[in-house]
Amino acid sequence: MSEAPDPEVVELATKIFDLARQGGTEALVAYVDAGVPANLTNDRGDSLVMLAAYHGHADAVRALLARGAEADRINDRGQTPLAGAVFKGEQEVIEVLLAAGADPAAGTPSALDTARMFGKAELLELFGAH
Repeated sequence: MSEAPDPEVVELATKIFDLARQGGTEALVAYVDAGVPANLTNDRGDSLVMLAAYHGHADAVRALLARGAEADRINDRGQTPLAGAVFKGEQEVIEVLLAAGADPAAGTPSALDTARMFGKAELLELFGAH
């Protein structure tokens, strides 16, 4: 029988996920540097990188990756940060993730599938180069 999570821990985790969504890079990095896992995920399996990528915060994505976060961490729906960035049209985030080794073919739908779905020929070309 597991205990209910500590409300203070839940509140802190919520704050950290919000920082990722909002692009609060400095504060986010301070938490990770203080021991919060760079690959922390929420109840839907969304990593900090996924949230920052989806919301277009390239600096936060870059900082998390530099601290050991996985570029291809798949959430509970099979999505990767790269596919999320393609869906949202976040070019700088896409470039940061690719530079970190993100796989355009990973996930369902993959970033490749997403680019095809939305007719993004320039991204298909970019992915071909990686």
